[in-house]
Amino acid sequence: MLGQLRPPPGARKKPKRVGRGPGSGHGKTACRGTKGQKARSGADVPLGFEGGQMPLQRRLPKRGFRNIFKKRYALVHLRDLNRFREGEVVDIETMRQAGLVKKVYDGVKILGDGELKVALTVRAHKFTESAREKIEAASGKVEVI
Repeated sequence: MLGQLRPPPGARKKPKRVGRGPGSGHGKTACRGTKGQKARSGADVPLGFEGGQMPLQRRLPKRGFRNIFKKRYALVHLRDLNRFREGEVVDIETMRQAGLVKKVYDGVKILGDGELKVALTVRAHKFTESAREKIEAASGKVEVI
């Protein structure tokens, strides 16, 4: 019964009470040892702090630049769209079901690699200029989401 559930014996322990006199076994210095930075009140040593020595992340050389605003697109080649039927509307969901796109990231970009043999309405976030021309040449339509 739910009302009779109890944690197994030894699963719940009382917290260690430090600094409560010599009889507790955790008195005087309260398990902090004698002197030093971590024995002081308010001691909070930052992650990577090496006692004033130049930290590792500052000793290592830095190279390059990472743009945090960069957009990442899932890429689909035009030749892969030939598997769809004539006149079909190809959007992100249909590409995902066909296995062309696994993860969308910041959008889907259609690349003009290969030839398109069927007229399709393609909906995506971005198109290369050659992809746009080839889709329209195959009497299809391009729709930017």
